[in-house]
Amino acid sequence: MKKFLLSITTLVILSGALLAQTKISLIDNRELEAVNVDFSTVKYKMVESVKVVPKPEKTEAKFLKVKNVEFKDGIIEIDISGKPGKGAQGGARGFVGVAFRINDDNSEFECFYLRPTNGRANDQLRRNHSVQYISFPDDPWHKLRKETPGKYESYVDLVPGEWTKVKIQVEGGQAKLYVHGNEQPTLLVNDLKLGTNRNGSIGLWVGPGTEAHFSNLRIAQ
Repeated sequence: MKKFLLSITTLVILSGALLAQTKISLIDNRELEAVNVDFSTVKYKMVESVKVVPKPEKTEAKFLKVKNVEFKDGIIEIDISGKPGKGAQGGARGFVGVAFRINDDNSEFECFYLRPTNGRANDQLRRNHSVQYISFPDDPWHKLRKETPGKYESYVDLVPGEWTKVKIQVEGGQAKLYVHGNEQPTLLVNDLKLGTNRNGSIGLWVGPGTEAHFSNLRIAQ
């Protein structure tokens, strides 16, 4: 067992299978790989966390990759916070989320993310874009929104800079995003674009102009 796998904390059930849930330390920087981001360990709102900010590269492959974790099917749980960073442009939304099934060279991955400033916007259309699914590199948000409006986005109440509980459940070609501990998913994707039979790494994902924090990462598989 790798040293960053602290302990089996509980057991969860996915489609009748009993899965071991493991808590992963985000404080040990040696177990994290920066991909087009900068990061540091900080205490944020009284919680030990890792702070992640994007570099200016023009790519959606911006995440803090958790080393030595291979994930195919299972459950990812994490506390995340996102808000526009210093000097962010007007279109910044505090983009923050989780990438999964990342391949070895970081050129392909699936991802769910939040747009925290949309959660309580006075524009209903903006609110409808509070959470997003993307698949890198062939299915970015703007392509999915144009070709299938509303299918890969949804509304959930969000507050920029506040801690938000997120759970992602993945099985084959289906993934569900749960927010705030709700029993029902906020966003349901039945056709993961990279297919059903693949595994890869997990990444703490950020978008442009974001200051993000992550804590309490747990993986069951």
